Amino acid sequence: MPRSVGNLAYNAAQAARVSWFFGQKLLAARLSRPVPLPDRLKGRPMPDRQKILADLWALLQQDWRNIERGLYLPPEDGPSNPLAAFAQAVDFFADLRAVEARRHGGRDGRKLSEAPPGRFPSYYLQPFHFQTGGYLSEGSAERYDHQVEVLFGGGAAAMRRQALVPLRAALQGRRAARLLDIGCGTGRFLREVKRNHPRLEVVGLDLSPYYLAVARRELSAWSRVRIVEAAAERLPFAEAQFDAVTAVYLFHELPPSVRRAVAAEIGRVLKPGGSLVLVDSLQKGDEPLYDAMLDYFPLAFHEPYYASYVATDLDRLFEPGLRPAESLPAYFSKIVRYHRDHY
Repeated sequence: MPRSVGNLAYNAAQAARVSWFFGQKLLAARLSRPVPLPDRLKGRPMPDRQKILADLWALLQQDWRNIERGLYLPPEDGPSNPLAAFAQAVDFFADLRAVEARRHGGRDGRKLSEAPPGRFPSYYLQPFHFQTGGYLSEGSAERYDHQVEVLFGGGAAAMRRQALVPLRAALQGRRAARLLDIGCGTGRFLREVKRNHPRLEVVGLDLSPYYLAVARRELSAWSRVRIVEAAAERLPFAEAQFDAVTAVYLFHELPPSVRRAVAAEIGRVLKPGGSLVLVDSLQKGDEPLYDAMLDYFPLAFHEPYYASYVATDLDRLFEPGLRPAESLPAYFSKIVRYHRDHY
């Protein structure tokens, strides 16, 4: 069957996007000194570049099929300002030397010395991904989305978009619905939600005032948006307030005890019949060829709670209040929807 003009345009745009970010990923790897593989990982199979690119393209083709079926709008993730995109790349590489120093700096590289004391929980005061400022600086907030796209070779936005499919199902038939996005960060996912559900009332919650400042800017064009600075383990909402809750790349950055507390809070604030849509990393066993890479990732990118997350039984984590409804693969990620029964 001949491809449509829309499909050709989409493929061209995504090919350019992948070339831009995957090229930066390869250059960053050449400029960096890799963390040595520990003995326990030596000899274990890992996906090569060809496999990774093939899986990335499979994600993008799934993305197009969703768009073609009318499940969500085509993305607006092309460079609206090429000079700004170039400036972001320059900033990314300018910061790479500091990232490298932390990566190979032993224990000192895993501390966030510039963090304000007393205001944030201790687990949060770390330079996640070895990034300058952790989640607690203006520079980090402005740089974060570009860093993540480089990490995933231009696939991060498409991975997030897959969550729009189960979210659409979760909102079906619900009038005047309310959505809570926990760990909303810079608001990139909520921006896609509002593009597709402009009348939906949304609340974005995060601990970082710097990331929330970017989120307010990203979401300024839409009404029915509220931004809240609070901890996910102590949600400032009464019971059964939301028809849907989303959590995008949050749970792998929480220690196990906090992870359990956040799961309980989600169950508390969801309405009966409501849904949780979780987007996060693949876990051990989801794609066996990637298992060794999942073991290596927290060593190379300072994700202190990642190893415990990839071994977590998510269904058990959300018991007894939520039951699994569906699970969808998405490149390095997966999307899982949980349903709260009526009672």
